[in-house]
Amino acid sequence: MAPRANWKGYLRLSLVSCPIALYPATTDREKIRLNLLDKSTGHRIRMQKVDADTGDPVEAADIVRGYKTADGYVEITDEDLDTIEIESSRTLDITRFVPREEIDELYNVRPYYIVPDGEAGRQAFAVIREAIKARGMVALGRVVISNREHVIALEPRGKGLMGTLLRYPYEVRDETEFFDDIPDETIPKEMIELAGHIIDTMTGAFRPDEFEDRYETALRELIARKEAGEAVRAAPQKTPSKVVNLMDALRRSVEAQGDARSGAERKPATRRRATTSKTPRGRTPQRRRAS
Repeated sequence: MAPRANWKGYLRLSLVSCPIALYPATTDREKIRLNLLDKSTGHRIRMQKVDADTGDPVEAADIVRGYKTADGYVEITDEDLDTIEIESSRTLDITRFVPREEIDELYNVRPYYIVPDGEAGRQAFAVIREAIKARGMVALGRVVISNREHVIALEPRGKGLMGTLLRYPYEVRDETEFFDDIPDETIPKEMIELAGHIIDTMTGAFRPDEFEDRYETALRELIARKEAGEAVRAAPQKTPSKVVNLMDALRRSVEAQGDARSGAERKPATRRRATTSKTPRGRTPQRRRAS
């Protein structure tokens, strides 16, 4: 099933505009979700919304939003929200271009894929995309998603655009609140050089497929063992050894990294053979395809 567009409207650069659609660029559908159960019956728990004062159940049709004030609440209905109509509700208007490096990563919230919506305006979309690419800049605009106006940064990506929602300044905490209490340290040059050697031996290309969600994998294996009726035992806790001599630890780390790299280089390529796995008889939960 193809994902639904989170927003549809128009992309506009001055007097040039085209219909577009925004789709979420990320998904968490493959992650395992655990349901809440009644321990005594094994039945799934159903959450029920109740009146906080009376305890009586409240039907969905009787629930409205409210903003707390000194005198109680101001009720806000869906019809009330529909009366809020600002330009960015229907039009993503590009208002500025900035160098990519000027946008602090702290401000990045969520990425979206932006595509032309229908055949009309495809050429205008391509013109805007190629113009942004030619300048090597990031376009800034505003868009209303989930009843809130967001600043969005647009960049060319493949045949489309990638839009990243940005935080507002009031949503970003001041780093000095956390870093100012860190005392200054006088670090010997040799220590920095040794740490640099470790970094050099660990440097490589960024390949996202090499990073496995090990917790997710372990959770799937645990579920399979439980399903097969096998006992589950806690893994022994690994506590990092306390560093007594930092210089000695750095030197031994450099030696260990060097030995690991030379060993990998000497190891001949071997043909992978099928092995008998000791996985439990229970079926490991399968990952769902992103949609």
